[in-house]
Amino acid sequence: MLFRRSTAVAPQPEPLAPIVLKIEGREVVVSLRRHPRARRYTLRVRAVERDVVLTLPSRGSVREAHAFAQRYTGWIAARLSRLPERVALEPGALLPLRGVPHRIVHRPDRRGMVWPEVAGGEPVLCVAGELPHVARRVTDFLKREARRDLTEASRRHAAALGVAIGRITLRDTASRWGSCSSNGGLSYSWRLILAPPFVLDYLAAHEVAHRREMNHGPAFWATVDRLFPEREQAERWLRSHGASLHRYGERAGG
Repeated sequence: MLFRRSTAVAPQPEPLAPIVLKIEGREVVVSLRRHPRARRYTLRVRAVERDVVLTLPSRGSVREAHAFAQRYTGWIAARLSRLPERVALEPGALLPLRGVPHRIVHRPDRRGMVWPEVAGGEPVLCVAGELPHVARRVTDFLKREARRDLTEASRRHAAALGVAIGRITLRDTASRWGSCSSNGGLSYSWRLILAPPFVLDYLAAHEVAHRREMNHGPAFWATVDRLFPEREQAERWLRSHGASLHRYGERAGG
């Protein structure tokens, strides 16, 4: 007897379209993600992305996920209410520059410049040009300052360690402050310019240390501590205040 090989296609998992909940009079979008090792449904409100994610087990259903989310609308509302308000980069807003609050001041009579100064005893960030361009010009200024500070710090730590570094790239990442590629390219979040200088300096030392140790083992941390002895102080600051740096302006993936 001849047997034909089965051509049946294994069933595909349900498509995971987002769920939209009505919570306290507004719509809240809940993204669905399936994880092969998840054993139960879990909800997470992410502070940086300011969104809600529901993780399903591999055999979980969209219907059960929807019911699960509905049961926890109160929890979602409470977590969302604790998120700090976003700060638009507009005149009057307070923005930390190297950890020091600066008030954004619009100077429409000047052309195409952004510069810090002290006015009335208060640090301010002056922005020239037309009002609709203020946010973009402030963001561009912050990125230029970040590139300058991170380039200087990275080169200084590389010289101290006797290693070469490659291109430095700035991004707006949510999950990490920096990274180092195998060819020596360094990538940082431009938002580090909003932190105190010692925090930016630590992150530069951390990434440059990967040029010696592409891991996080004891030898790596010993290298970091040699470059930047105040590592624990910087890490405490990041744990306490790092997420707040994402409040300012609009986030862009990177």
